[in-house]
Amino acid sequence: MASSNIQKIEGGVTAATGFMAAHTGAGIKYTGRDDMAMIYSPLPCRSAGTYTRNVVKAAPVEYDRMRTENTGDLHAVVINAGIANACTGAQGLKACQETSDKAAELLGIRSNAVLVASTGVIGMQLPMDKVFAGIEAMTPNLSETIEAGHDAAKAIMTTDTHPKECAVTFEIQGKKCTLGGMTKGSGMIHPNMGTMLCFITTDCEIEKWALMEALKASVNDSFNMVSVDGDTSTNDTCVLLANGAAGNPLVTMDSEDYQTFLEALRFVTKDLAKQIAGDGEGASHLFIAHVLHANSDSEARVLAKSVITSNLTKAAIFGKDANWGRILCALGYSGVHFHPENVDLYFESENGKIKLVENGVALNYSEEEATKILSAQAVTAICDMKDGEAEAEAYGCDLTYDYVKINADYRS
Repeated sequence: MASSNIQKIEGGVTAATGFMAAHTGAGIKYTGRDDMAMIYSPLPCRSAGTYTRNVVKAAPVEYDRMRTENTGDLHAVVINAGIANACTGAQGLKACQETSDKAAELLGIRSNAVLVASTGVIGMQLPMDKVFAGIEAMTPNLSETIEAGHDAAKAIMTTDTHPKECAVTFEIQGKKCTLGGMTKGSGMIHPNMGTMLCFITTDCEIEKWALMEALKASVNDSFNMVSVDGDTSTNDTCVLLANGAAGNPLVTMDSEDYQTFLEALRFVTKDLAKQIAGDGEGASHLFIAHVLHANSDSEARVLAKSVITSNLTKAAIFGKDANWGRILCALGYSGVHFHPENVDLYFESENGKIKLVENGVALNYSEEEATKILSAQAVTAICDMKDGEAEAEAYGCDLTYDYVKINADYRS
């Protein structure tokens, strides 16, 4: 629950003061739709990034990591959808450099102040003539409007069914600050960076070390708690840019203001994480596992992830079947030691809440009522371990026939 200081507002990456966005259809893979986006701040930005833990990393991941881990200021991000620029060798890294060079030339900034990001099919080389043409088309159309940010969010989609955005305002010592983001992700998403691509902007003045620590902490509780299909992508990237345009006193790690910033960032990343999970490829339900009273934070996270990654449980959610045995089984093979005879299980949605299991034993609940609760778009399985004070949420989706259809012919 957000504090009264944090208010959700309309918008995404252009909600914060000083950030602009643009979009275009460059024909990199798709036809008849936009497939490139750009984010730009004329003011220099401190940056932070988190990236895939897959050993096979796309060229943009390697390229961006070097830039967000050093202390140099950044100004822009260039993104393409359709081709991942992964497993492309030296030519892939060259494509990143040439993309940065082109954007820097047109924006009048240093080449190493530009990040690049790609998503799509693995193994294909980027058509640089189309990339260059896309950058040329976007640069003069950069805009601070909410609509520009929304169109950029649409342009980075692949199998997503809708764009994903979130923005909030908050106060730092009387100064209004704004933080907003956009993400794409629908498949090949699994804990340890399940963001696919995420870009977050803020006008808050905050030191780089605090920015990096805040992003790591918020990703750990949000994007790292998402799983759609158990596959960790080669391209997962989450970048946070801060340009200081709000004019607030500098937020440092040891200041009380840091907690306010962290709370705002967590609000946005959790909101975006739920949007990703609910838009999983072929999904008809957002499926949340909420673990209560676990022995430790780490154990709570492991237990929650185990539930939302269980294919049998995901299939039961699709079938609106209150098959609680699959949830208890998933908890049991998670690797966490607990006492099954203590566990209570519930299902909850906008249609109500029902207790299925008490102290490890099934109750005489109504299957009809359970099916009604499971018919909502968002369903939560509550697992009360009664073993401690820790809790965690993980975000997933149901497993449907359409998931197989989408991924059987993705390249074609």
